Amino acid sequence: MSKQTVNRTQSNLDFRFMSYFFLIRDIFHSPKIKINKSEINSGDKVLDYGCGSGSYTIIAAEVVGESGKVYAVDIHPLAIKKVEKKAAKKNLYNIKTIQTDCDTALKNQSIDVVMCFDVLHDITDKERILKEWHRVLKNGGKLGFDDHHTKKDEILEVITRNNLFKLEKQIEKFYLFIKI
Repeated sequence: MSKQTVNRTQSNLDFRFMSYFFLIRDIFHSPKIKINKSEINSGDKVLDYGCGSGSYTIIAAEVVGESGKVYAVDIHPLAIKKVEKKAAKKNLYNIKTIQTDCDTALKNQSIDVVMCFDVLHDITDKERILKEWHRVLKNGGKLGFDDHHTKKDEILEVITRNNLFKLEKQIEKFYLFIKI
């Protein structure tokens, strides 16, 4: 059995509260902003790691269109159900959900962009998840990253320390890394 990557799985109540908070957050801070900063394009294959209630998953699926695919990954079963429900409601058939704490079972070098928004602080085995992201990203693939719980120095140190990724650009508190 693999070592768990995330400290703990939220309770169902915590998840529901978080989902409600995200509805309010999205009114004031559109998910489209981070999607645009992630440089996602039509036809891309995107991994939304820690997708939660799917705010970014849905927008990314609209951007990549029918020729693209978004893999919505989360450890929490309610997250998977929530994303599936939202996708069905919007008739988005280019979203595949994956419930896992790390291993996605995706093919090597099959992803154009990994999105990781506000998740790193909950990951205990950061090295393991970084290796998974590196494995699934195509050469030159990008990691769109934002975690307001983590300071810039720590973000840069954690993401770049094993020479898997290098910082391509920073836009305010958003980081775009490229696979090395």
